[in-house]
Amino acid sequence: GPAAEPPEGRGRDERSLEALSLAGGGGAAAAAGRQLPEGRRATLASALELEGTVLREGRLTQFVANNLERRIRLSGAPRGEPPAGGGGSSIPAIDPGALQDVVALAGQVAAQVDELLRNVHCGLQALTALSVGCIQTYRDGVESLGEAADLSIRAMYALVARCEELDRAMQPVPALAKRIRDMKGTLERLEGLCK
Repeated sequence: GPAAEPPEGRGRDERSLEALSLAGGGGAAAAAGRQLPEGRRATLASALELEGTVLREGRLTQFVANNLERRIRLSGAPRGEPPAGGGGSSIPAIDPGALQDVVALAGQVAAQVDELLRNVHCGLQALTALSVGCIQTYRDGVESLGEAADLSIRAMYALVARCEELDRAMQPVPALAKRIRDMKGTLERLEGLCK
Protein backbone atom coordinates (compact mmCIF):
# COMPACT_ATOMS: atom_id res chain seq x y z
CA GLY A 1 0.00 0.00 0.00
CA PRO A 2 1.02 3.68 -0.02
CA ALA A 3 2.03 3.51 3.64
CA ALA A 4 4.72 0.94 2.84
CA GLU A 5 6.48 3.21 0.34
CA PRO A 6 9.23 5.34 1.94
CA PRO A 7 9.28 9.09 1.31
CA GLU A 8 11.38 10.34 -1.58
CA GLY A 9 14.07 11.94 0.64
CA ARG A 10 14.43 8.83 2.78
CA GLY A 11 14.74 6.61 -0.30
CA ARG A 12 17.45 8.91 -1.70
CA ASP A 13 19.38 8.77 1.61
CA GLU A 14 19.14 4.99 1.73
CA ARG A 15 20.36 4.72 -1.88
CA SER A 16 23.30 7.04 -1.11
CA LEU A 17 24.14 5.05 2.02
CA GLU A 18 24.03 1.85 0.06
CA ALA A 19 26.30 3.40 -2.59
CA LEU A 20 28.72 4.49 0.14
CA SER A 21 28.77 1.03 1.68
CA LEU A 22 29.34 -0.60 -1.74
CA ALA A 23 31.97 2.02 -2.68
CA GLY A 24 34.08 0.90 0.27
CA GLY A 25 34.33 -2.56 -1.41
CA GLY A 26 36.93 -5.14 -0.42
CA GLY A 27 36.66 -4.42 3.33
CA ALA A 28 34.99 -6.55 5.95
CA ALA A 29 32.17 -4.02 6.29
CA ALA A 30 31.38 -4.22 2.55
CA ALA A 31 31.37 -8.03 2.69
CA ALA A 32 29.06 -7.92 5.66
CA GLY A 33 26.81 -5.50 3.78
CA ARG A 34 26.51 -7.91 0.85
CA GLN A 35 25.55 -10.75 3.18
CA LEU A 36 22.65 -8.80 4.73
CA PRO A 37 19.24 -10.05 3.67
CA GLU A 38 17.35 -7.97 1.10
CA GLY A 39 15.42 -5.01 2.53
CA ARG A 40 18.15 -4.21 5.12
CA ARG A 41 20.24 -1.08 4.52
CA ALA A 42 23.60 0.08 5.90
CA THR A 43 23.21 2.51 8.78
CA LEU A 44 24.57 6.04 8.61
CA ALA A 45 27.35 5.28 11.10
CA SER A 46 28.61 2.22 9.18
CA ALA A 47 28.54 4.19 5.90
CA LEU A 48 30.51 7.03 7.49
CA GLU A 49 33.06 4.56 8.88
CA LEU A 50 33.76 3.48 5.28
CA GLU A 51 34.48 7.09 4.23
CA GLY A 52 36.47 8.29 7.25
CA THR A 53 36.86 8.16 11.02
CA VAL A 54 33.84 8.27 13.34
CA LEU A 55 34.34 9.25 16.99
CA ARG A 56 31.52 8.89 19.51
CA GLU A 57 31.45 10.69 22.89
CA GLY A 58 28.13 10.10 24.58
CA ARG A 59 25.43 11.49 22.28
CA LEU A 60 28.00 13.48 20.25
CA THR A 61 29.30 11.93 17.02
CA GLN A 62 32.31 13.40 15.18
CA PHE A 63 33.28 12.50 11.61
CA VAL A 64 36.64 13.14 9.90
CA ALA A 65 36.58 12.35 6.16
CA ASN A 66 39.44 10.63 4.32
CA ASN A 67 40.99 12.62 1.41
CA LEU A 68 39.31 15.82 2.59
CA GLU A 69 41.35 18.04 0.24
CA ARG A 70 40.35 15.96 -2.82
CA ARG A 71 36.71 16.07 -1.78
CA ILE A 72 36.84 19.86 -1.43
CA ARG A 73 38.34 20.15 -4.92
CA LEU A 74 35.66 17.86 -6.33
CA SER A 75 32.90 19.85 -4.65
CA GLY A 76 34.26 23.09 -6.18
CA ALA A 77 34.50 21.71 -9.75
CA PRO A 78 31.50 22.16 -12.12
CA ARG A 79 29.29 19.11 -12.44
CA GLY A 80 29.96 18.53 -16.14
CA GLU A 81 33.77 18.73 -15.86
CA PRO A 82 35.82 15.74 -14.81
CA PRO A 83 38.07 16.28 -11.81
CA ALA A 84 41.64 17.43 -12.35
CA GLY A 85 44.32 14.80 -12.90
CA GLY A 86 45.88 12.99 -9.97
CA GLY A 87 49.13 15.00 -10.03
CA GLY A 88 47.59 18.32 -11.19
CA SER A 89 46.37 21.07 -8.87
CA SER A 90 43.41 23.40 -9.42
CA ILE A 91 45.07 26.22 -7.39
CA PRO A 92 46.00 29.13 -9.71
CA ALA A 93 49.52 30.55 -9.84
CA ILE A 94 50.35 33.26 -7.28
CA ASP A 95 50.90 36.78 -8.62
CA PRO A 96 54.26 38.21 -7.36
CA GLY A 97 52.85 41.75 -7.54
CA ALA A 98 50.02 40.76 -5.22
CA LEU A 99 52.55 39.29 -2.81
CA GLN A 100 54.54 42.54 -2.87
CA ASP A 101 51.36 44.52 -2.21
CA VAL A 102 50.53 42.22 0.70
CA VAL A 103 54.08 42.67 2.10
CA ALA A 104 53.82 46.47 1.78
CA LEU A 105 50.40 46.52 3.45
CA ALA A 106 51.69 44.24 6.23
CA GLY A 107 54.58 46.69 6.81
CA GLN A 108 52.14 49.60 7.02
CA VAL A 109 49.93 47.69 9.45
CA ALA A 110 52.97 46.80 11.58
CA ALA A 111 54.06 50.48 11.67
CA GLN A 112 50.56 51.58 12.65
CA VAL A 113 50.40 48.92 15.36
CA ASP A 114 53.77 50.10 16.71
CA GLU A 115 52.56 53.70 16.79
CA LEU A 116 49.33 52.63 18.49
CA LEU A 117 51.30 50.70 21.11
CA ARG A 118 53.55 53.72 21.72
CA ASN A 119 50.50 55.95 22.18
CA VAL A 120 48.93 53.43 24.54
CA HIS A 121 52.22 53.22 26.48
CA CYS A 122 52.41 57.01 26.83
CA GLY A 123 48.77 57.19 27.89
CA LEU A 124 49.26 54.47 30.48
CA GLN A 125 52.34 56.25 31.84
CA ALA A 126 50.37 59.51 32.17
CA LEU A 127 47.50 57.71 33.91
CA THR A 128 49.95 55.96 36.22
CA ALA A 129 51.64 59.25 37.14
CA LEU A 130 48.24 60.83 37.81
CA SER A 131 47.21 57.88 39.97
CA VAL A 132 50.48 58.08 41.94
CA GLY A 133 49.96 61.84 42.48
CA CYS A 134 46.40 61.27 43.72
CA ILE A 135 47.54 58.51 46.09
CA GLN A 136 50.37 60.69 47.46
CA THR A 137 47.97 63.61 48.00
CA TYR A 138 45.54 61.32 49.79
CA ARG A 139 48.38 59.95 51.95
CA ASP A 140 49.58 63.45 52.85
CA GLY A 141 46.03 64.52 53.70
CA VAL A 142 45.54 61.49 55.95
CA GLU A 143 48.88 62.10 57.69
CA SER A 144 48.14 65.81 58.27
CA LEU A 145 44.66 64.94 59.52
CA GLY A 146 46.17 62.46 61.97
CA GLU A 147 48.66 65.05 63.21
CA ALA A 148 45.92 67.68 63.60
CA ALA A 149 43.72 65.23 65.51
CA ASP A 150 46.67 64.32 67.76
CA LEU A 151 47.40 68.00 68.47
CA SER A 152 43.72 68.65 69.21
CA ILE A 153 43.59 65.75 71.66
CA ARG A 154 46.74 66.98 73.41
CA ALA A 155 45.34 70.54 73.64
CA MET A 156 42.09 69.17 75.09
CA TYR A 157 43.98 67.19 77.75
CA ALA A 158 46.01 70.31 78.61
CA LEU A 159 42.82 72.39 78.94
CA VAL A 160 41.25 69.77 81.21
CA ALA A 161 44.42 69.73 83.37
CA ARG A 162 44.43 73.56 83.66
CA CYS A 163 40.75 73.54 84.59
CA GLU A 164 41.45 71.00 87.33
CA GLU A 165 44.34 73.18 88.62
CA LEU A 166 42.06 76.24 88.60
CA ASP A 167 39.41 74.31 90.50
CA ARG A 168 41.97 73.30 93.12
CA ALA A 169 43.23 76.89 93.36
CA MET A 170 39.66 78.21 93.86
CA GLN A 171 38.89 75.89 96.79
CA PRO A 172 39.94 78.50 99.53
CA VAL A 173 37.67 81.17 97.99
CA PRO A 174 34.43 80.12 99.80
CA ALA A 175 36.19 80.24 103.21
CA LEU A 176 37.71 83.64 102.33
CA ALA A 177 34.28 84.93 101.29
CA LYS A 178 32.81 83.76 104.65
CA ARG A 179 35.60 85.62 106.54
CA ILE A 180 34.95 88.76 104.47
CA ARG A 181 31.24 88.58 105.33
CA ASP A 182 32.08 88.17 109.01
CA MET A 183 34.42 91.15 108.93
CA LYS A 184 31.79 93.24 107.20
CA GLY A 185 29.23 92.36 109.87
CA THR A 186 31.71 93.26 112.61
CA LEU A 187 32.42 96.63 110.96
CA GLU A 188 28.72 97.37 110.72
CA ARG A 189 28.27 96.65 114.43
CA LEU A 190 31.20 98.92 115.30
CA GLU A 191 29.68 101.70 113.24
CA GLY A 192 26.43 101.28 115.05
CA LEU A 193 28.14 101.56 118.43
CA CYS A 194 30.09 104.67 117.38
CA LYS A 195 26.92 106.58 116.53
